[in-house]
Amino acid sequence: MWKDLWEQHRGKLLGAAFGFFLGFLYLFAGFWDMLIFAFIVFIGYYIGKKLDQGERLFQLDHLWRWLSERWKMFR
Repeated sequence: MWKDLWEQHRGKLLGAAFGFFLGFLYLFAGFWDMLIFAFIVFIGYYIGKKLDQGERLFQLDHLWRWLSERWKMFR
């Protein structure tokens, strides 16, 4: 079971574990830092999910098109 889980969801597991580790550093400071902890775990899971699916982490071409459309009105 663990081997199958590792082979199919390696990125998600590593991302969530890394997010858990980083978020654990914030855990001892209080309630609001607990929210930061949850956010960091979510970001780690999201990045791992993207890696598992073979997708790019950042869509630079989409961002470039969006920015170029926004800046047209200032020309």
